[in-house]
Amino acid sequence: MSRLFINNKATLVDDAIDGILYSNKHNNLARLDVDPQIRILVRNDWQQDKVALISGGGSGHEPAHVGFVGKGMLTAAVCGDLFASPTVDAVLNAIVHVTGEKGCLVIVKNYTGDRLNFGLACEKAKKMGLKVEMVIVNDDISIPDNINPRGIAGTLFVHKVAGYAAEQGANLAEVKSAAQGAIDAAASIGVALSCCSLPGEETSQRIAEGKVELGLGIHGEPGFTTIDFISCRELVAIMAAKLKACLSSADAKVAVMINNLGGVSPLEMSLICKEILESQLRDNIHLVLGPAALMTSIDMKGFSISCLQLSDTHSEALLAPVEVEAWIQPIELRQLDVVKKDKVSSDFAFAVSENAVIAAVVAKVTSTLIAAEKELNQLDLLLVNSLQLRWAVLQVCYFQYSLLLRGRIITKTATQ
Repeated sequence: MSRLFINNKATLVDDAIDGILYSNKHNNLARLDVDPQIRILVRNDWQQDKVALISGGGSGHEPAHVGFVGKGMLTAAVCGDLFASPTVDAVLNAIVHVTGEKGCLVIVKNYTGDRLNFGLACEKAKKMGLKVEMVIVNDDISIPDNINPRGIAGTLFVHKVAGYAAEQGANLAEVKSAAQGAIDAAASIGVALSCCSLPGEETSQRIAEGKVELGLGIHGEPGFTTIDFISCRELVAIMAAKLKACLSSADAKVAVMINNLGGVSPLEMSLICKEILESQLRDNIHLVLGPAALMTSIDMKGFSISCLQLSDTHSEALLAPVEVEAWIQPIELRQLDVVKKDKVSSDFAFAVSENAVIAAVVAKVTSTLIAAEKELNQLDLLLVNSLQLRWAVLQVCYFQYSLLLRGRIITKTATQ
C-alpha cells in the first residue's frame, strides 16, 4: 500500500514539476523542452546579463531546488529522478542555455553522483568555450572527523549568498569566492525518528520505536549514532553543542535555519524552534530562518539545524529581497512578547470544607478515570464511528425512500 499520493512512479517528478509551474507565486519559472528525459527549470525573465547560477540533484528534496529559482538566487535547477543525480546531458543543457558572457557558477552538494555528473558537464561546457566554475557544499558536521562531509540544508545559504553577489553584478571569480565563503561558514546537522517513504518500496524500519537517529542524510543514509529519545530539549541540546563547537569564537554571530525534513507537524516544528532559540546557541543567533520545509527528504520524520557564521556581507545577502517561491525572509532574534493581565474567573467563592468519605470517593473516581484513559479514548472513537455509520445508514434509507416515493408517484400518474 502506497504511503504517498502519486499517479505512478515513472511520472511523479514530472507531475510535481508541472504543479510548481502552475502555482509559483511570481510566475517566473519555465521548463526547458529539450528532451523528455531532461528536466530543467529556469527563470523565464533571464537576460544572460549576469553570472548564472545552477544547482540541482535528485528530486525528493522539494522545495529544493526549484523553489529557489528566481531573481536573487538560482537561474536554473536541474532535476533528477528521486534521490538520483540528473544526467551529464541534463546538466550540460542547463549550462549551455543559461550561460552568457559573464559565465556560470554550478553549486553541487557533496554526493558522488552529483559531483561526477555535474563535474563532467562543467568540463564539457568549458571545452565548448563557456566560462563555468563549480563549488561543492559539504556542510554536514554530524559525523566526527569525516573527511568527506555531505551537503545538506546549508546549501541554501550558499544559493542565497552567491545569488546576491551575482545580482549585484559581480564577476564569476567574485561570485565563486562568495559561494565558497558561505560554504566555509556553514554547518548543519539533522535528526529523525523515522526514514522516508519511496514509491513502490517498504518504508525503512531501521530506526526502532523510541529511538532517534542523529546525523542521517537527506536520502535516508544512516547517521553516526542512534540514541534513546527522551525529550526534544535534550535532543536539541546535543545538536546545538555540535554546532557551537564549529564556531570560530564563543561570541560569533550566526543565522540559524530550522528545516523540516518533510514529515514533522507544524505544532512540533514550533516546539523545535523554541528549543533551538533557547539553546546554548541563543547568544550567537542573530537571524532566524523558519521553521519551514526548505530541503526535505520526501516525508522523513525529522528536522535539521543549519548555522551560517555571519559577516557583514552574509547578513546583507540573507536579508536582500528575492523573487523565488520557497525562500523564508530571515528575522532578527526577538524576545518573547508577553502581556500581563489580571485573571478573569467565573468561579464562586465558597468556604472550604473537609469530608474524608467524599474526598476518598472523588480520589478513587479520578484515579480510575486516569488509569482507563486509553480504554476511554477507544470507546470514544467507537462512538464516533458508530454515529458516522448511523448517519450513513440514514442517508441510504432516505435515498431508497425517495426512490420508492418517486416510483409510486410516477405509477399513480401513469394510472390516471
